Amino acid sequence: MDLKQLRYFMAIVEERQITAAARRLHMAQPPLSNQMKMLEDEIGLKLFQRGPHHIELTEAGELLAARAAQLLDMAAMTKRELKDFRQGLCGTLAIGTVSSSGGILMHEGMQVFRAEFPRVHFEIHDGNTYQLIDMLDRRIIEIAIVRTPFNAARFNCKYRQPEPMIAAMTSELDWAPEKQEIAVEELAEKPLILYRRFEQLLLDTFAAHDFTPEVACLNDDARTTILWANAGLGVAIAPAAAIELAAHNHLHVKTIAERSLQTRLAAIWPRDAYISSPAKHFLELF
Repeated sequence: MDLKQLRYFMAIVEERQITAAARRLHMAQPPLSNQMKMLEDEIGLKLFQRGPHHIELTEAGELLAARAAQLLDMAAMTKRELKDFRQGLCGTLAIGTVSSSGGILMHEGMQVFRAEFPRVHFEIHDGNTYQLIDMLDRRIIEIAIVRTPFNAARFNCKYRQPEPMIAAMTSELDWAPEKQEIAVEELAEKPLILYRRFEQLLLDTFAAHDFTPEVACLNDDARTTILWANAGLGVAIAPAAAIELAAHNHLHVKTIAERSLQTRLAAIWPRDAYISSPAKHFLELF
């Protein structure tokens, strides 16, 4: 058994057809079938059930597929580690960020990183938490900067300090100009602009305080939330860091005094994934 055979095997597992796998591997079908027969002979177990339209894995095939994926990931990881060692700290670091991350990539730690490692270049992907987790799974990005709540079970996580949710509105909509902090109950009957990422969290909190909110706008981006509020179209509810993301020259900003609405930014990466040297240094400064 060698890595080439395992790559051939995984291509068949993923394509579910010998013909499609051979096409993907840029080889003829008979040599691929022969390689799989040699693999089955070496293991002494049948790996495939060949049906009329596609191939199904046997129980042994399922086990080998899981192990093969780990072995191929380890081989790729080792290759990248050796490349890092040979080249020094350089290359491209792919990071995903949610819109509510604010200026996290602009804080002083990034200035330090750029000064210390000028040969490292960045590739930034914007998306919501679920899109970024999918990018991590597909290895499009190495690190995702997301915001709680999210399912952290599959990830290594490095958290920043908690921050409160804020309510932002123009002076015309400000019912208590003298206040810097408000209670959740004060948002009842106000035209709210909600970032969909926090919709369920907010609705649960409002329900716990015995009111149903008036939602004037539900959207998919923290920047849109702030822009709508700045235009006087309602009261924006967003993490405190989001206020710097868009024009907010007209806004009065108040902290919502509700512990359940605190959120934290987190840098996450898969538990079983290789972390490059640039990524390790980035995480130290996060």
